[in-house]
Amino acid sequence: MSARQELWAVVLAAGDGTRLATLTTNARGERVPKQYCSLDGRGSLLHRALQRARRIAARERVCVIVAESHRRFWCESLSGLPPGNVIVQPSNRGTANGVLLSLLSILRRDSLARVVFLPADHHVRDEPKLAIAIRAAIHTLASDAGILALVGIEPDEPDPELGYLLPGGTLPDGSRLVEKFIEKPAPSDAQELVAAGALWNSFIFGAGGPELLEGIRHHLGWIVSEMTAALARDSHSLPAGTALSELYRALPGVDFSRTILAGSVESLRVIAAPRCGWCDLGTPQRVAAALRRLQQESVPPPARNSASSGVTSLIPDFRFATHVAHPGA
Repeated sequence: MSARQELWAVVLAAGDGTRLATLTTNARGERVPKQYCSLDGRGSLLHRALQRARRIAARERVCVIVAESHRRFWCESLSGLPPGNVIVQPSNRGTANGVLLSLLSILRRDSLARVVFLPADHHVRDEPKLAIAIRAAIHTLASDAGILALVGIEPDEPDPELGYLLPGGTLPDGSRLVEKFIEKPAPSDAQELVAAGALWNSFIFGAGGPELLEGIRHHLGWIVSEMTAALARDSHSLPAGTALSELYRALPGVDFSRTILAGSVESLRVIAAPRCGWCDLGTPQRVAAALRRLQQESVPPPARNSASSGVTSLIPDFRFATHVAHPGA
């Protein structure tokens, strides 16, 4: 098989986006999760992430993980994806459980899969620059499936709300070792990290599927066992999803960065992406910063309150979308 045929891409889109609730509430008072919103009226963040995924993986191997509670936002708009490629979480229990559920679902179909994970809450001005770094991370996996390859972004400024990767030595394939992983440092520490050459952790990462599963098992063994068993029970019973739903009610929320990445520094590799207008839209402050950049670039805004587009303006130049563009668009 070619590298493209063996590679899967997963868009992580099951978050609740509670920190942006004041910016993503529609006229009916309904909160719209940020991944279904559009920063510039030209497609939701989820739609952009799906486009990003299709640049690196074959269409039939692009998956998205979503939340059951958001079904009204994704049910119709994701209908163009193969049914098995829409992975539904019964509820949000943190990024580690979302990554694990996605991984187990893929490994049931392709036991030797390599998987790249892409968050659905990123805005990127220069997609080609980011795509080059993602492909370099995939190349790194080709030489060593046992590592976890991260894309680090050259910082525009110190930001204590982001995670940082301090690169170490450079390896023959162009990737770098990771000396230190720092999640949301103090403001003064963020300044020192940027001065020392640290990169923002984009949370775009790839790994060999079986190897990543063993890495997660090392930290969350009981969850891996219980989720594997729940998926097996659901595959042989009706109604489907009952065992997984019961398990999710008992699962703790687990953060992938703090639990897995921070505890696996020796197996991390980082590929640096140059400044590309990347922004993690995790806080109102970062949304405001992204909007300022769009305004400085004189991006003409589309018409507001367009019934045909399903896009409505909430605050100056920030829009939510009640649907995402069809994945086949």
